Amino acid sequence: MSHKHKVTIEKVFAHPIATNIDWKKLASALEHFGAEIDVSSANRAHIKLNDAELTLGLPHHGHELANKEEVTQLRHFLEEQGLTPDSL
Repeated sequence: MSHKHKVTIEKVFAHPIATNIDWKKLASALEHFGAEIDVSSANRAHIKLNDAELTLGLPHHGHELANKEEVTQLRHFLEEQGLTPDSL
């Protein structure tokens, strides 16, 4: 397992909620752990992991997820799929 991917997943679970998660690094880490990601023309990321799906809005400016609500949704989604820092 790549240490950099684990560090990226850990940022999703950080307290307080991180608002500077680099989208490209996050997508790479999620794909490393088995997720499929499709980005729509409307700048939405459709993430599929196991048989579950989540859709997130991507940043229009810059490369970082800054919406705390979406980071929280992603955190819960990953927890439900068993992808947590403790499980890595």
